[in-house]
Amino acid sequence: MADKVAAIPGSSATTLLFRPNERILCFHGPLLYEAKVVKAEMWDGTDPDAPDPGPHYFVHYKGWKQTWDEWVDESRALKFNDENLARQKALKQAALQASKKKSIVVASKHTPTTPTQRVDSENELQRSRKRARESSVEKAREEREDLTSLAAAQAFMSTAKGPDVKIPIPNALKAQLVDDWERITKDKLLVSLPRKPTVAEMLEQYKEYRHSSKDRRRPSRRDDEVVDEIIEGLKMYFDKALGNVLLYRFERYQYQQIRERFPDKAPSDIYGAEHLLRLFVQMPNLIAHTNMDDDAVQLLRENLGEILKYMHRFMKALFAEEYDNASPAYVAIAKAA
Repeated sequence: MADKVAAIPGSSATTLLFRPNERILCFHGPLLYEAKVVKAEMWDGTDPDAPDPGPHYFVHYKGWKQTWDEWVDESRALKFNDENLARQKALKQAALQASKKKSIVVASKHTPTTPTQRVDSENELQRSRKRARESSVEKAREEREDLTSLAAAQAFMSTAKGPDVKIPIPNALKAQLVDDWERITKDKLLVSLPRKPTVAEMLEQYKEYRHSSKDRRRPSRRDDEVVDEIIEGLKMYFDKALGNVLLYRFERYQYQQIRERFPDKAPSDIYGAEHLLRLFVQMPNLIAHTNMDDDAVQLLRENLGEILKYMHRFMKALFAEEYDNASPAYVAIAKAA
């Protein structure tokens, strides 16, 4: 892209602290993780997809799937040395201590003072440990199911031979995917349904946007036909994939409820951008199962990329700022399902 300057040895861009293939430590949330620099670039801030000027690095986290690869600014990257490894360890220990602190404070309030209390306390401790083990097993099972609901099909399909398609997802939308995952699987929240706009409405708005946009040539009739076909195909994929690979475990009971409320409506007329974005993560592997030739794949990739840019540009209008709290009854049913 014109506004990004790659780091070239001997040029002014060598002010970048890190180089491609360099081993680094990188912040992801409050913790540090080992990563490798894949690309190093100096951004000037004129590109809407890369608005923050300054040094940026495309990193791959060691042991993580490539879907977590991302651009980070220099404030999140550290040299891989003994001093920063010690900092990594200290941050991890601090996080563990913080998670234990609350339980220690609660336990100290119930210290037994008599022999009878001590016996009762020991019995309760035994029961608590059993519940904790059962809860831990259940939580681990839920998290595995949440991750595999989106990733297992992707990992399985990645072995299929077909066109190799990479659809670039803007960093802000990657962050949206992470926030969406945490809200549902960790915070036990739900996207309010039906959404406004729905997937179908959003895609119609995108078509109107293509015609009204001043920074691109007016689409030809053939262009319109191609876009119409791609959008219809995208809606079809969404309607077929939603119940199979796009939902987290905690959302499945909501899906059952919503299908009962709206039996005659397609999912694309109920769900919104939050779930459509998950489909884009799956699209490369879905395309790998087709017999599309290289030209068709490239055309599809370009158009999907344009839709993602549109979603990025209008994030505030398309994505829900707040999710709904699930009722205790819903949580109980969702866990039992």
